[in-house]
Amino acid sequence: MSQHTMASRKRKADDDDNEMSISPTGSPAINSRQLSRPSKKVRAGIELAGRPLPLPRLLETLDKSQLRAVLQTICERHPGIGHEVMVSAPRPSVNGALEVLGEYQDKLRAAIPFGNSSSEYTYFRVKQPLMALVDALGDFTPQFLPPVEQQTTVSLEYLNHATKIIHDLPDFDSQQYRHHKDGAYDEISRAWALVITEAAKRGGGFHLHNGKWDQVLAKHNQQSGGKLEQAMNAMVNEVGWVGANSNAHGQGSSSDPNSILNQLINGTYGAPVQVGPF
Repeated sequence: MSQHTMASRKRKADDDDNEMSISPTGSPAINSRQLSRPSKKVRAGIELAGRPLPLPRLLETLDKSQLRAVLQTICERHPGIGHEVMVSAPRPSVNGALEVLGEYQDKLRAAIPFGNSSSEYTYFRVKQPLMALVDALGDFTPQFLPPVEQQTTVSLEYLNHATKIIHDLPDFDSQQYRHHKDGAYDEISRAWALVITEAAKRGGGFHLHNGKWDQVLAKHNQQSGGKLEQAMNAMVNEVGWVGANSNAHGQGSSSDPNSILNQLINGTYGAPVQVGPF
């Protein structure tokens, strides 16, 4: 073999070694990186199988009506839990109560037939949502009366809105279909009378005058066709300045400087009353 041939083979072998040294596949570091794969996070001891949702996740899927239905069912089955809910739940606000009553109102309006219909047909169309709304009013109203509700302004605010709801109840020609609305007027009138009587014991009913609640009640009574008579009587009999205003046909306030109203306005309530030219 010639010396030239041996030199050519040696150069080829050297070239092959160099290619091996710079080739990615020949690098030990690359080989080790290719062999190492990211480990998969597996829950130890838990086999993959179908299972119910955990309670917190299940509750996340329920809307308000579904959650309320579930809670009500549990409370009915377990009275002790029901009592705990009653004690722990915050008292409803006026806005919260009106929101619920508004939902009942919407259902009632949706049930009213279009066009001219007989009282009998209309009544049987709206009977169920009408009774549901009246029952809800009957349940919510005592919540905002003394002694449960101590703030007169809160009681009056609720009664004002509740009376408006009663005004909007359907009017029927037949008396046998009007008893729901008449009964609601009677109950709300007694509620007004109770709140007025309690308010009159606190500073002569100054809150009633300050909020012009005598005027609000008079408008409600007029719109109801005089069905709030008991409430009107309480306003006149329990709060002296209303009686004086009524005698003056609603013009101005009592002219008696020693009346409770004028004493409260002038800041002299409770001070000795001077008699004679002193």
